[in-house]
Amino acid sequence: MPYPFEIILIFSFLSLLLVIGVFLRSTISLIQNFLIPSSIIGGILGLILLELSKSYHFYSYEKTISILEAFAYHFFNISFISIGLTPPDKVSEKLNQPVYKGSIWMALIQGITFPLQTFIGGLIVLLFIQLNWDLHPTFGFLFPLGFNEGPGQALSFGKVWEGFGFSHATTIGLTFATLGYLFCIFVGVPLANWTINKGYITNISKPSEEFIKGIYKSKQYEYIKYPHTIHNSSLEPLAFQFALVGIVLLLTYLFIISLSNFLPQDVSKMLWGFFFLFGLAIAVLLRNILKWFNKDYLINLFLQRKITSFAIDYLIISTIVAIQIQIFEKYILPILIIAFLGGFLTTMIIIFLGKKLKHYAWERIFAIFGTVTGTTSTGLLLLRIVDPEFKTPIAKEVAIMNLFSVPIIGTFTILINGYFWWKFSLLTMIGIFGGLMLIFLLATFFYIKRYQP
Repeated sequence: MPYPFEIILIFSFLSLLLVIGVFLRSTISLIQNFLIPSSIIGGILGLILLELSKSYHFYSYEKTISILEAFAYHFFNISFISIGLTPPDKVSEKLNQPVYKGSIWMALIQGITFPLQTFIGGLIVLLFIQLNWDLHPTFGFLFPLGFNEGPGQALSFGKVWEGFGFSHATTIGLTFATLGYLFCIFVGVPLANWTINKGYITNISKPSEEFIKGIYKSKQYEYIKYPHTIHNSSLEPLAFQFALVGIVLLLTYLFIISLSNFLPQDVSKMLWGFFFLFGLAIAVLLRNILKWFNKDYLINLFLQRKITSFAIDYLIISTIVAIQIQIFEKYILPILIIAFLGGFLTTMIIIFLGKKLKHYAWERIFAIFGTVTGTTSTGLLLLRIVDPEFKTPIAKEVAIMNLFSVPIIGTFTILINGYFWWKFSLLTMIGIFGGLMLIFLLATFFYIKRYQP
């Protein structure tokens, strides 16, 4: 071969799996009943195929896993950069409107669930260590990174933590992220259907056949008009939007490389786990620079959102395919106990606090439940079950929520490295996040009582 083909072949493999996932979703009623995204269907199929074929030695299993992890890491960064580049819509710019009340509530819920999941994960690991299990003290901290924050952060921090001696942290983090998606779907979808049957959802219409099957019938297409900001005679508009993402990727890389020269080695290692956060900040900065020169109109809101969705689909599928079954089998008991107990408590606290809301209680419950067990995309997926046409303002609240949750989650993702950075003991970390959980719980009670969202 005149050129290396490994990367493009793996991308092609993931693409094939996505297309197969689309057709399986469109034909199998069980999959349709649970509204399982094509990326998860294809990911599970790819994981099985990779495991069955690794003994045939016609490819390097270890190298393939490494490339898949790199795909997940970079697509995660791309999704955040695209979010940062995406111009705010008119609702986001007017935070004085009542729509922000639900957004703050959902951000506070993230402020509760992340420490809750960290607390549960740390406590269970402490128990297993007392029972003489050979677990790394930060084993349980991959649970909130996988469930609450999704595969990108679980992979980012897992890879960095492996450099500090935590073996197989990447696979464990990806496993938690995958279990989060499955928990979101197999708990969230039946619960949503139950609330509809009970009559708790008033603003509901029957989901379309296209929504359930995930594919349009022949000659029944969905036409979407959007403004072009770049003329085709100069450059394809989509290529220009991708080019902006590429520029931010380059600037973020150069920033981290430069910053690493002035920091201790341990701290500079951790910077790569925060690539997404630096990328988000630089993307927002670039957007504001263009705005200062009156050129921000060149950033196409519709296409940037499509780039975000594109990156998330490939992120999900590469995450699932990259799981190493033998590692999962080795730690299956603590992983499942942490995931199911933590997932159950997460569900209960969201429902308990959600039912205290004055407006759109269940719609908000499903939106934030899907977000803290998967990603914003799965949050919107569950929301579409109870609000198929997005007639409620909850979808807009989810978009605005990120403005309030980023500082909260950013702080938590720094603190979760306390074991490595500041040599905090496992017990100290459990205490810190237990305290943060109580603080945000009290803040949420006060907010609900005071502002009645």
